[in-house]
Amino acid sequence: MKKASPEEINNFVSGLPDTKKDSLFEVLGELDKAGLISIVNDGKFADGEGRLEGSDVC
Repeated sequence: MKKASPEEINNFVSGLPDTKKDSLFEVLGELDKAGLISIVNDGKFADGEGRLEGSDVC
């Protein structure tokens, strides 16, 4: 869930050191820690197309 405006998120990410921008996972974690987004783990996995529990091709 987004808790900040796109501009606030972009500014925050731009200010992160390169070592914190190695992966989307790291960036999302930093945004969550800063309170700009909220990541909720529902325990369900989806493939790249959003299908729950994956698909035969992934």
